[in-house]
Amino acid sequence: MSVKEQQDLPVYLFTGFLESGKTKFIKESLADPKFNEGEKTLLIVCEEGLEEYEPDAPYMANVTVETFDDPEQLTEERLRARVLRSGAERVVVEYNGMWQLGDFFEAMPANWDIYQLMFFADATTIINYNANMRQLVAEKLQACDLAVFNRVTPDSDTEQLHKLVRGLSRGAGIIYEYRDGSIVYDEQEDPLPFDINADIIEIEDRDYALFFRDISEDFEKYEGKTVRFTGIIAKDDQIPKNMFVIGRHIMTCCEADIAYSGFAAVWQGAEELKSYDWRKMTARIAIEKCKIYRQKGPVFYPISVEECEAPEQKVATFY
Repeated sequence: MSVKEQQDLPVYLFTGFLESGKTKFIKESLADPKFNEGEKTLLIVCEEGLEEYEPDAPYMANVTVETFDDPEQLTEERLRARVLRSGAERVVVEYNGMWQLGDFFEAMPANWDIYQLMFFADATTIINYNANMRQLVAEKLQACDLAVFNRVTPDSDTEQLHKLVRGLSRGAGIIYEYRDGSIVYDEQEDPLPFDINADIIEIEDRDYALFFRDISEDFEKYEGKTVRFTGIIAKDDQIPKNMFVIGRHIMTCCEADIAYSGFAAVWQGAEELKSYDWRKMTARIAIEKCKIYRQKGPVFYPISVEECEAPEQKVATFY
């Protein structure tokens, strides 16, 4: 492997459904001297819409275009070969919205580093896409750094669009591009549905998924806090006798992605607990290294672990 192949290669990944504005944005970016200072660029195009790239345009002088018509064509070997052939110093990808993002991530060479992932959507159709192809929408919103909704009108329900993004990502930026060309940045704050400054943070059953995501993204702010929630116990031979895991099954977008998501707890009565038992736990949180996590994370020290009935909605969701 050459020295050049070993260097990190910046990747700008743009995804969204057909006619969502990806090509227009990429063309504008390549034509912007602040973005395109002459670096050799590999442009990977995974779908063709009405908007096209002009091969003879000045912004294409340093750009090599490679087209992929099928996700099975995306292999590490092919992607690596395209970079070597083009001499690219960076990669720009116009990804097909109907393809799974995981296919691209699995095919990426190890030295490819995603600098930015943007999701584009037509404000007039994205709610229907979400209703009918929830998994495809959800995976892209979960991964994106910025969601851009175009073709917005004064009558568009931007609050609904906001909730669509926030139901899957608390960190993604949101932009509304109106039909007249004006751009509005979404600055709406999203207070958590529970009070993290309360003496005991009460987590309702409907809010467990949001709690799990929030503490996972910024667990340091929960240091020393006391929390109460209902969860299902998980134990096995790999868990130390004085510890157990308590959590919930969380569904992100569809039944296929339901996964158990829980926390490590240290308690003298841990041996008495059995897997699949439901318990209401009140516990203090310490941020420390833990064998279960194999790294630093939130460790719960129970004040009480009470028997309880399973909640009406056993699988937690973000919406």
